[in-house]
Amino acid sequence: MGTETDWVYRVFEPHGSEGWRPYGSDPERWAGTISAAGSSQGAQYAVALVVADLMTEWKVRGLPRARHVRVFLWRDEEGDEADADIIVEVRPDIHAV
Repeated sequence: MGTETDWVYRVFEPHGSEGWRPYGSDPERWAGTISAAGSSQGAQYAVALVVADLMTEWKVRGLPRARHVRVFLWRDEEGDEADADIIVEVRPDIHAV
């Protein structure tokens, strides 16, 4: 069936010994909802859109490499980190010269 699900996402960045905090100077920019298929492929598609948007922003801003972030994705509504359907961690290449 062609049912759609709202996938809620939020992006976090490391914050030293305090753990993780919402990403960027405007954290609400990196939180929202994407409607996609209600399957695991829909979740993968939704999180891929968020990561692609992040990478585009970094490139436009002239940043030489990716930032260290985590993208959390939940079905229907945001919950605890442990309840996320998908967590994707983007890390800069630590071997880059």
